[in-house]
Amino acid sequence: MAKQTVLGIDIGGSLTKIGLVSKDGHILDKKVFETEAEKPFSVFMIKLKSEVEALILKQNSDIKIIAVGVGAPNANPYSGQIENPPNLKWGKAIPLLETIKKAFKLPVFIANDANAAALGELIFGSAKGMKNFVTLTLGTGLGSGIITDGKLLIGEHGAAGEIGHVNVDPQGRMCNCGLQGCLETYASVTGIKRTVFELLSEMREDSVLRTISFSEMTGTDISKAALAGDLIALNAFEKTGKILGSKMADTVAHLDPEAFIISGGLSKAGDILLKPILNNMEKYLFSAYKGKIKVLLSNATSSDAVLGPAALAWVSLEAKY
Repeated sequence: MAKQTVLGIDIGGSLTKIGLVSKDGHILDKKVFETEAEKPFSVFMIKLKSEVEALILKQNSDIKIIAVGVGAPNANPYSGQIENPPNLKWGKAIPLLETIKKAFKLPVFIANDANAAALGELIFGSAKGMKNFVTLTLGTGLGSGIITDGKLLIGEHGAAGEIGHVNVDPQGRMCNCGLQGCLETYASVTGIKRTVFELLSEMREDSVLRTISFSEMTGTDISKAALAGDLIALNAFEKTGKILGSKMADTVAHLDPEAFIISGGLSKAGDILLKPILNNMEKYLFSAYKGKIKVLLSNATSSDAVLGPAALAWVSLEAKY
């Protein structure tokens, strides 16, 4: 008897990840390919169909795909569209749901990629057994997803949980969204890079980071430098943790979560990131919450990105039937 699976699709500005995932979260097979976001959406769909067909062929007909889950930047589950994506040059409103439904002739469920990731943590990851938590993905930007009472918080317009765009400083750094002083301009890989380069100009200490250009520097570079005791990197994490921790305290006042689960490139720094976050979150917490909120690092790796969209598909199927 063929094994029931779902197809998980994680669309990113640079890479798209696809995978066949069982109900218990086992990834039967997966593939990564370049999104080529500068080309038309129709070109992406041709490539997606080809890659999915190749993935299915490798299974020797031992599986039955029953649904598709898709996580994508700015995906709106109400409209079925990707709306105004900053890193996908496909137009202002891309009919994602209907196009994928036509391509695969299966039930399709879509969500913002960060929201899908939150469901992945709930069903398969570090948040198993939790009912109230917030995920923060510290990548190029700051992605976030909110689970409240065991369900994904979507909001009235399908765009709840944009914690990366709460304001840190009205006169602060310009954000790609058009606003000034957004949290993600400080607490993200891009944000900490900007902090590093400010510190390099202010501090005289030797640093391996002085040998890396802005465009080539990665979150992993900064994390490795910090773990090796680099003062510039350590200072950058301290500043990042102070800003992020204070805004997490604000989020606690709104949601009263059991935990925050942090993933993305900066999470590789471990305690060097967690300690300033925890110290500053506790400092700014309302007394009713002090000592009660956990901050955890996700167990998921970037190659597990398909688990979020797959969880979306499994959860949506159960709700539907």
